[in-house]
Amino acid sequence: MVNIEEFILSVVKRATEELYGTSDNIQIQKTRKEFEGDYTVVVFPLLRASKKSPEATATELGEKIVASVPEIKAYNVIKGFLNLVVDASFWAARFKEISEAENYGMAPTSGRTIMIEYSSPNTNKPLHLGHIRNNLLGYSVATILKANGHNVIKVNLVNDRGIHICKSMLAWQLYGGGETPESSGMKGDHLVGKYYVEFDKHYKAEIKALVAEGMSEEDAKRQAPIMLQAQEMLRKWEAKDAEVYALWERMNGWVYEGFDVTYKAMGVDFDKVYYESETYLLGKSLVEDGLKKGVFFRKEDNSVWIDLEADGLDQKLLLRGDGTSVYMTQDLGTALSRFEENKLDDMIYVVGNEQNYHFQVLKLVLKKLGYEWSDNIFHLSYGMVELPEGKMKSREGTVVDADDLIAAMIGTAREMSDELGKLDGATEQEAAAISEMVGLGALKYFILKVDPKKTMLFDPRESIDFNGNTGPFIQYTHARIRSIMRKAEDGGISMDGFDRASLLQEEVELIKALTEYPATVRTAGEQFAPSVVAAYAYDLAKQFNGYYHDHSILKEEDSDTRALRLKLAEAVARTLKSAMALLGINVPERM
Repeated sequence: MVNIEEFILSVVKRATEELYGTSDNIQIQKTRKEFEGDYTVVVFPLLRASKKSPEATATELGEKIVASVPEIKAYNVIKGFLNLVVDASFWAARFKEISEAENYGMAPTSGRTIMIEYSSPNTNKPLHLGHIRNNLLGYSVATILKANGHNVIKVNLVNDRGIHICKSMLAWQLYGGGETPESSGMKGDHLVGKYYVEFDKHYKAEIKALVAEGMSEEDAKRQAPIMLQAQEMLRKWEAKDAEVYALWERMNGWVYEGFDVTYKAMGVDFDKVYYESETYLLGKSLVEDGLKKGVFFRKEDNSVWIDLEADGLDQKLLLRGDGTSVYMTQDLGTALSRFEENKLDDMIYVVGNEQNYHFQVLKLVLKKLGYEWSDNIFHLSYGMVELPEGKMKSREGTVVDADDLIAAMIGTAREMSDELGKLDGATEQEAAAISEMVGLGALKYFILKVDPKKTMLFDPRESIDFNGNTGPFIQYTHARIRSIMRKAEDGGISMDGFDRASLLQEEVELIKALTEYPATVRTAGEQFAPSVVAAYAYDLAKQFNGYYHDHSILKEEDSDTRALRLKLAEAVARTLKSAMALLGINVPERM
């Protein structure tokens, strides 16, 4: 297929070379909507060579291009900018290419292998709204990278060890009375999360009692009996105490079963799952290597550190005095093993912005150890998700549970779809499937349309609005087009002859929008930005709806024009479906 930007660039370069003997510093951009034209040439960099005013240079260049390039039918000059108008026949040829293309917008194989880590839950609580943003972002970026031709490996690192895990275990042991997912009817991750909250409740009560007896709050936090018991349980776990280890395996098993249900509901998956309990020792050999190279140093208490003050950071602990690992130790070892085992070109970590410093240090330490591939580690940092009521707190049980939110979104989608008559004539099975599609589509789109770096406010009801910049609006546009296509098929209306019809300006604009899809996918991949795809899908849907409002499709009397409009509608639906799939969103055939 013709790359339009490259074509225009080559046209302008050829003309400037012939006129001024140079083609350096050519700047081309899309013409702003308030001006006539398709592409704009910035002529200021050419003035030294042309030795003329901006207006005279632009006029001379415009005349040269129009006279020698049949695809450029006209030009106009606004100050120092040359606006080029592309002939409709050029856009008609591009539309024919789009109509015949398989997997339109998808890039050929790049040969690059990229690993992307997302989700990274703790096994002491169920997934919540923050995890939803992480999972949806990671899965969508992975899908977009695949569309750019890369070999993508999706991985999850489960945080299944540490004091927080022992808190849930101890509380269940002390207050659970043998409760299980089967006996309670609760999902396993919810049950374990219940005891994490229970631990915090008893811990606070003990602190309060100790403070009342005259102990300082800091000492009370350290000396609270339940905290000391949790710390002892962690020591036993690290020593592979049979009883503690069996309890850990049992309760983690409950959580994994619960997670799998939530992941399936969200529509995300992984190619490989890593467990922190299996990776936390990986970095120790790297630390020893760093000590030998003089990159790290050992303090009197036997702990190992790196001094990054010369790099504008601080000193960073890599190994505790008792020889146990910290997160950084683990991440160093995991990164090395992943790059070596999978021959990675890039490694992306989807982790909240509270870990920005951690990943800055990780890359720097690996660089100092001599691993040049550390430059190919990227931290896809994202902001927190807040609700109208404020922030969430896991320990206090005030988080928005992922399962509850998904169920509520589907329920709200059903309610609003019913109110608007979107489910009229649908069977119960069809209505349920559409409600699930719309509810999840609303949730995913609302989250993914926001730049990841921004903290976002999530309003469930606003996200299901069938008008405006929402998933349901785009889904409904697709369903509307599919309805038109079914009616055309039932009526025996052919799309033959679409390439004989003359194009209206609105049709040219739609074709131009369609031609921008491959570049949109490429940009989204380069920037790891699903929001770029979301914005494109919304603009395309909005543009088609405006066109459909003004121009009849099925009732058009001229057969070639009708065929063109049907073919155009079909291409829009296909592109919307493809774009939404990059966001992990399904679109309904009917609504």
